[in-house]
Amino acid sequence: MTIWILTLVLVLSLVGLGYRQGAIRVAFSLVGIFFGVLLAVPLGGPLTFVVKMFGVKNPVALWLVPPAIAFCLISAIFKSIAMAVHHKVEVHFRYKAGDLRFSLWERLNRRVGLCLGIINGAAYSVIISFVIYVLGYWLVQLETSEGMNLPARLVVRAAKDLQSTGFVKSARSLDRMPETYYQGADVAGLVFQNTLLEARLARYPAFLMIAERPEFQTLATDKEFTGMRAAKNSIQQLMRYEPAQAILKNPDMLREIWSAAGPDLKDLRTYLETGVSEKYAEEPILGRWNFDPRATVAAIRRANPTITSILMARTRRTLQQQFARTQLVMGIGGKVVVKGWGDAATSAVADPNAASTLSGTGDWDGGNGFYKLNVTVGSNELRGTAAIQGERMTVTWDKLTVAFEREY
Repeated sequence: MTIWILTLVLVLSLVGLGYRQGAIRVAFSLVGIFFGVLLAVPLGGPLTFVVKMFGVKNPVALWLVPPAIAFCLISAIFKSIAMAVHHKVEVHFRYKAGDLRFSLWERLNRRVGLCLGIINGAAYSVIISFVIYVLGYWLVQLETSEGMNLPARLVVRAAKDLQSTGFVKSARSLDRMPETYYQGADVAGLVFQNTLLEARLARYPAFLMIAERPEFQTLATDKEFTGMRAAKNSIQQLMRYEPAQAILKNPDMLREIWSAAGPDLKDLRTYLETGVSEKYAEEPILGRWNFDPRATVAAIRRANPTITSILMARTRRTLQQQFARTQLVMGIGGKVVVKGWGDAATSAVADPNAASTLSGTGDWDGGNGFYKLNVTVGSNELRGTAAIQGERMTVTWDKLTVAFEREY
């Protein structure tokens, strides 16, 4: 119902305006609409720099405002030309053609202007419907029962009306948005409406290294943010949260996220729904791997079948103390992040959680389940090999063998 009210108001307003302005000005306005739609996006790119100069940093605003300014500028140019042409024609009929011809021209001008006003009203209705459709595609999927501001709620209501009335077909007639725009909205809506998928999102191979960035680690361990997500706070409230602002106001990080997600949005959605990535399925090392004490002990027993029970108990205790919190993050591009590696100087304490840990980075190379690792942890450079069987990875550094289990 909302969209029909909006359309009716637009058409009636422009019919009255067309009757008042006349055919010449309305015709030029119609041409201006056509060129505005055609050139808004190409001219919006250069205008983005100008908008940034005024302090606009919101990525949504930077995407919407420049094309809107370009459309308005083009329309204003055509309206200015229309005023000049209309003035010359009016002067001719008023002062040179005689009263009868002037009266006939004035009547024709207004009536044709009224008819063209209907076309202008329909054109503006389709343009506004397209904007509602494009914005609404995201907002409907990010909708919450409370917390959304009034403009967002109005767009959501209008977008639903577009769909229910069938007017969405007209809006789609102008749609030139890339497929990734809608795929991105599908992924965002899936994660936003299902909070449990956030952990799976962080384990997507393309996001493994990004998720290790301090900004995301801070957000992941923030209890207040977790509470906001559990309470189904609106997307506007989440975006205004200060730790989230640290990400949204960092254009380099946003570009990094998009460069990682943009080419693989279809695969990302499949991974979120099924837990399996078709693109990265052939590289089993990718993922997070947690220390597996039982498998480590079993591997040591296989390598040393004559080991005594006393020595085995001592080895088990040492391994637990040093590697209880160890995690290996194997990312794309051969990148490795080591977390929670036990510090040899403090690993002998009774409580593993009280021991200090080290972090490090490195690289991996190889394939088909067999890999070479080169990592730096603290002041130590470790070179080793890794073998993967199913969901378990066994890593050997010199004489040290440690098993890890894939995190799900």
